[in-house]
Amino acid sequence: MIIEINTQSIKPIYEQLRDQIVLGIASKQFMPGESLPSVRRLAADLGINLHTANKAYTTLCDEGYIKMDRRKGAIIADDVSDDKYFLINLTHKLELSAAEARCKKIDEHEFIELCRACYQNTGEYSLLTGKNSETLKQ
Repeated sequence: MIIEINTQSIKPIYEQLRDQIVLGIASKQFMPGESLPSVRRLAADLGINLHTANKAYTTLCDEGYIKMDRRKGAIIADDVSDDKYFLINLTHKLELSAAEARCKKIDEHEFIELCRACYQNTGEYSLLTGKNSETLKQ
């Protein structure tokens, strides 16, 4: 798995890591049941603090994207589904994005088309990372 961390970003490293793994799951680069590197290995490979890698995995686990197994470590969940908390959080993010778009004079049609393109292109090219999805895996 190739994950790139931007240490100059204002976004916390654990969130960057979490986001890239979610993109990998959505793009089917990480399949249900697939193991992720251990927290120690991931931290060492990326040159980040062990607690930072652990926080990313804990967040992913809390959100239902991965499961922790004592013997196998972090595993991509096979039953990722929506829940009330997720829908509330998604609604909040979309409301804020819509408000920001209005402030920047982006009309409703353009905003909706951008949302549609982002949803449809998940796994092909990430606007978030600027890379094709295959770069997420070795």
